[in-house]
Amino acid sequence: MPEYGYFLSCEEFGPAELIEQARMAEQAGFRALWISDHYHPWNDAQGQSPFVWSVLGALSEAVSLPVETAVTCPTVRTHPAVIAQAAATTAVMTEGRFRLGVGSGEALNEHILGHVWPPASVRLEMLEESIQIMRRLFTGEEVSHHGTHYTVENARLYTVPDEPVPIDISGFGPAATALAARVGDGYITMMPEASMVEQFRKGGGGAKLVSGGTKVCYGTDRDEAVRTVHRLWGNQFLPGELAQVLPSPRHFEQAQTLVTEDMVRDKAVCGDDVDEHVAALSAFADAGFDRIYVNQIGPDQRGFFDFYRTKVLPQLTQD
Repeated sequence: MPEYGYFLSCEEFGPAELIEQARMAEQAGFRALWISDHYHPWNDAQGQSPFVWSVLGALSEAVSLPVETAVTCPTVRTHPAVIAQAAATTAVMTEGRFRLGVGSGEALNEHILGHVWPPASVRLEMLEESIQIMRRLFTGEEVSHHGTHYTVENARLYTVPDEPVPIDISGFGPAATALAARVGDGYITMMPEASMVEQFRKGGGGAKLVSGGTKVCYGTDRDEAVRTVHRLWGNQFLPGELAQVLPSPRHFEQAQTLVTEDMVRDKAVCGDDVDEHVAALSAFADAGFDRIYVNQIGPDQRGFFDFYRTKVLPQLTQD
């Protein structure tokens, strides 16, 4: 039976709110946490973007749940040697309850220092090399590396966990999924597609952890919930590679004008129909996921956690 976790949104909430949501998630019966790692929100309506590593430090004291970044890009904005230090320290502070979720990133967050935003194939090369560097650093040994994309000289992490930090790789297409299967400690994807899980497992992933997540908007007024999703998260309904290549929240706001409330109503879980919420998460379980994370869109966090504690999680976790 899969475990169910809560997905903390750094794009929509500030640090204090995220910590309180984590506490409520643990009290409601969620078994794990995801947390996003962004420099910018997707649009100004979301309105936040705290530094994830600071929030993770607070989470290590606030809750006892496992926590994972979903996901960090260790390639452009931040050098993998720096991410390795941050991840190792977080793993020590959480007593081994931290996993590092990584992906090839989005221009929205990664272009801010003026570097060229590479095509997807190059980004995957960079991601693989960065994982090699981080794994070597997690040993606590001195590392020097002169590779295609990165240079590391005489770097050593002195604060490291007893076991190396597991690195899960995000993949939404065949190439990234193949990389996850070949070198990842686990696989992350956001659609309940059994074919992608099968590709990962047959491509070398075997029985390693497969995690997925989705967003919902609980509320007693379904139309109001639809409007909330449309206003805050219309970006998630944009097609193709737009999420990877648009450079600023302003551009996402321009693209979101193509998303209608009817599109949200047809595609998003909105309202307080228990069966609808259960079905959305069960789709991931049916596709073979091991951990399934859900995020509540909008301000009614306490209502969401009460709803899931009393009505949704009991159905999902019953034998």
